[in-house]
Amino acid sequence: MSDELTFGSFIRKKRLESEPYISLRKLAEQLDISPVYMSNIENDRNPAPKDDILEHMSQILKLHKLEREQLYELAAKSKTYTAVPGDLPEYISANELARVALRIAKDVDATDKEWTEFIEKLKNRSKQEENKE
Repeated sequence: MSDELTFGSFIRKKRLESEPYISLRKLAEQLDISPVYMSNIENDRNPAPKDDILEHMSQILKLHKLEREQLYELAAKSKTYTAVPGDLPEYISANELARVALRIAKDVDATDKEWTEFIEKLKNRSKQEENKE
């Protein structure tokens, strides 16, 4: 058995750590899915469910921002087809500049260093805005 974190193992871990504890059956009930389907997800026999269920799952499990992002990343990786994490398509679709930036980055094969610099610039702006509040 691999120690690699999968979508199913992530969900199981967060469910078992939840306060108060949420059983698999209770989580399935709250998500309006069958316990068998929920078990198949946790055991990586099924890929992640649709985005509306993922969003509800993140609320039930009280995931903080980074955990929610990890949930979407692992969900995308669990698909048998190439998928963009579910929290991003709406943002990308609504932002022409985001689409332009991604296409340019793809065309020039942007390096990890270039992406890291861009991310750091945005993180610094975010910190500055937090300090103003």
